[in-house]
Amino acid sequence: MTLQGFTKEDFQVFTIDGLDDRMAAIRGKIQPKFQAIGSELTMDLSSLLGDEMYLHIAKHARRTVNPPKDTWLAIGPNKRGYKQYPHFQLGLFDDHLFIWLAYIYELPNKAQIAQSFLNQVEVIKTIIPSDFVISTDHMKKNAQSIKEISLEDTLERFKNVKKAEFLIGRNIPANDPILQNGEALTQLTLDTFKTLIPLYKLSFTS
Repeated sequence: MTLQGFTKEDFQVFTIDGLDDRMAAIRGKIQPKFQAIGSELTMDLSSLLGDEMYLHIAKHARRTVNPPKDTWLAIGPNKRGYKQYPHFQLGLFDDHLFIWLAYIYELPNKAQIAQSFLNQVEVIKTIIPSDFVISTDHMKKNAQSIKEISLEDTLERFKNVKKAEFLIGRNIPANDPILQNGEALTQLTLDTFKTLIPLYKLSFTS
């Protein structure tokens, strides 16, 4: 099966007014692509990690009024959910696609993971490419280049601030031609995840 990429029309879903209409467009246009690409990535990650990984597609079920500003798929180690675990993400805002290894505020052992990263911060710096970016809030668009931030300060904040998050990976502008090529996008996403696997594994060491 040929994997479909994301088009200009997919990103324009986020201009649709109203929760029901926007969700209908997300379910009709974007989620089938998430299912196909995510299934492929989940199989690859399961093989690379030697542990079964599970695909989750955001349902936005808690929303009752405001339509979502972004949507995503997540791949994690638990069949029932992903927010309380380190997980991989692929998703869209209206102006870019994001590829993350994500640690969000629901994680019960945020501080321990942050300390594991701080203990190995110099090693981490050697494996993260210069085009990677970091976000400290998954609900906001803004991300900073790994070249422009202090990784130590970011991890200390992640460790000590309850709502602080840590997401690391790539952001790709909506008009980048690679996004329309499903095969190339899936390979780029997998390559990004492969680079981040050492951090993922480090998450589970004390």
